[in-house]
Amino acid sequence: MRRRTQARDCALKILYQADITKRDVVLVSEGFWNAEESVDKEVREFSHRLVVGVGKHMNAIDEMISKYATNWQLKRMAIIDRNVLRLGAFELLFAPDIPPKVTINEAVELAKKYGDLESSKFVNGILDKIHKVEVVPQGLKT
Repeated sequence: MRRRTQARDCALKILYQADITKRDVVLVSEGFWNAEESVDKEVREFSHRLVVGVGKHMNAIDEMISKYATNWQLKRMAIIDRNVLRLGAFELLFAPDIPPKVTINEAVELAKKYGDLESSKFVNGILDKIHKVEVVPQGLKT
């Protein structure tokens, strides 16, 4: 598994745990890494960047997801789907160094791995809308 893919996997696990326990993502992250001592430094650093970024921009990210998840309330989404979307939306909106196609593809793969049968389509649709409507017109990324 590629390092950034592995880092996203770890970040999703941290966000999932923080979501279900209602704890701060940084505290959950510290506990997670204490249990995963053998993980590569690059994986840990990129995962930390994602987790901290999602935590910092959670309100804006959740508003954006809610805006494009028509007929869905954020709190009623599957926890995995919600957190995969948070990761993807963070990368699209706040990580201009990551190509949008990579972000969306990685999010879809996480949804396939951890979500249900429809999760990947759901995640792809919402992230694609965010990318086309919010990112491309504003020149945040091409």
